[in-house]
Amino acid sequence: MSTQIILTAPVDNLGAEGDTIAVADGYARNFLFPKGLAMPATASNLRRVESLRKKREASLAAQLEDAKAILTKLTKQSYTIAAAAGADGKLYGSVTSADISEALKKEGIEVDRRKIVIEHAIRELGVYDVDVKLHSEVVTKVKIWVVGPDSGNTPASKSTSSDEKAGRKTPKADKKK
Repeated sequence: MSTQIILTAPVDNLGAEGDTIAVADGYARNFLFPKGLAMPATASNLRRVESLRKKREASLAAQLEDAKAILTKLTKQSYTIAAAAGADGKLYGSVTSADISEALKKEGIEVDRRKIVIEHAIRELGVYDVDVKLHSEVVTKVKIWVVGPDSGNTPASKSTSSDEKAGRKTPKADKKK
């Protein structure tokens, strides 16, 4: 026997949210219904799902418009991130998507760090093009300038502590790249 159900969430190898499909009684009763992945395909549930689908489409349209508005702001300029670096231009750490998100926030643009895609770790001073996926249909590249703390390639601090003068290693020196 089979039961008509409406999926309330996407299920692998079965369908997407809002699909009406027929599955085995036991599969629906023992797996899909208890996990909240489906509901019975009754007339009232079909109306409810249709109402939810319309609200979701309106929400997605609004998100797309917001993404396009942010896109116009992002492409107008490049952004600078100051990072501590050695004399050879290598950073003491790396520039992460969270750092880029903070730099954008300082310019008045809110972008979630998970939407920033860095192909290779940024570990040197320079100019980088970073992908920003604002929406499934809106992707752009942002120009990021990674500069030293004083806008040069000099180390973060030139002074040495008494431990370094005496030849003892400090905790900073023990960190590996």
